[in-house]
Amino acid sequence: MKSLLLSSLLSLALLVGCAPGEQEIFDKALDIHERVITLDTHVDINVNNFTEETNYTQRLDTQVDLVKMNEGGLDVAWLIVYTGQDTLSEEGYADAYENAISKFEAIHRLTEEIAPDQIELATTSEEVRRIVAEGKKVAMIGVENAYPVGEDLSRIEEFYNRGARYMSLTHNGHSQFGDSNTGEEDDEWLHGGLSDLGREAIAEMNRVGIMIDISHPAKTTNMETMELSKAPVIASHSAARAMYDHSRNLSNEELLKLKETGGVVQTVAFRGYIDGEKHAAWQEASRAVLEEEAGKLGLELVGWNEIREMSAEERDEYMDMYNTVQDNAEVRIESEVNVNTPPVSVADFVDHIDYMVDLIGIEHVGISSDFDGGGGVYNWMDASETFNVTHELVKRGYTEEEIEMLWSGNLLRVLDEVQAVAEELQSNEVIEPANS
Repeated sequence: MKSLLLSSLLSLALLVGCAPGEQEIFDKALDIHERVITLDTHVDINVNNFTEETNYTQRLDTQVDLVKMNEGGLDVAWLIVYTGQDTLSEEGYADAYENAISKFEAIHRLTEEIAPDQIELATTSEEVRRIVAEGKKVAMIGVENAYPVGEDLSRIEEFYNRGARYMSLTHNGHSQFGDSNTGEEDDEWLHGGLSDLGREAIAEMNRVGIMIDISHPAKTTNMETMELSKAPVIASHSAARAMYDHSRNLSNEELLKLKETGGVVQTVAFRGYIDGEKHAAWQEASRAVLEEEAGKLGLELVGWNEIREMSAEERDEYMDMYNTVQDNAEVRIESEVNVNTPPVSVADFVDHIDYMVDLIGIEHVGISSDFDGGGGVYNWMDASETFNVTHELVKRGYTEEEIEMLWSGNLLRVLDEVQAVAEELQSNEVIEPANS
């Protein structure tokens, strides 16, 4: 059974003195959250948190660990093998491949050596349901940026064999496979959509059974990808561009093509993609409070570039003081800033879900956080607050069946369909006779 202790207590505290109808909604949400499989398609990782000494069995300074998953009732976390974009060269590909393998190995270490009694790796929908029924958490693997594949498409099957079940062709920057959404910033493009190698990669991903992720590529890349793919695709962490105009969000044209081809968009709880202007205003107001609290301790706040240049000892000292500043500022931000300049919240996040459900149908919409990669909205800032998403959906009138579809049903349906296409393609492969 799920553990919802922390979120339940927090939400119950908010409900004290509320009308009976609100209590009824809360109780209904708790029951639904207990029954449905909650699945988050995008959680970034740091390999340093997958060691015997430091790992997800502990309460870490991360948005996701097993403690927080238990507290918030999050069943499934797709852990991400992410590699940043670098030069399109053999050296760049080699370094990226080494980085990717280290993350694959870290995830397997967690599920096979560190905490196999608490979390297990799944590669099919049947495995997800079995593991959840056994009372354990589920890890799945997504690859963010196919750059580590280099020009060796056999690595796609290798990544599949290591447990990957989705992969994006690009990240921030054009890859050997296609153009990225970041080309919009300066209107500079490398391929005009997919490259020839990208088209081959799509065929190979269809063949082996890896879902194609269209969250980071350019619109031209995405439209051609959906046209070429023999299986439905996913957007593992994107929101609606009509709701907030950011190149990382999907346009109505992309969303309608996604519907036409049977895919699913996993709505992302990333404040800058949900409402960037609202988030910027809150950041500015909160920064003023942080600077006041830092001044009381004699600390000058600096950016990440300056922090990277510090020695390890200087960095540790700075971060210790900064954490104290954050703790001291938290109450003031809650009482002073949030009242007048509210943060991007779960309600704003679900506004994007509502919009896409209305546009393309509930069968094609899901949920993701981008936790530990910049994601999080007020009241869903880490996995311990996962229940609050279900609570907001119930408040808006979504049924249990619809909430189950949003949380996991739609994504698992696409996974099944992608794997069925792969089985068919493999069964139709022509086997060349051996030379006699």
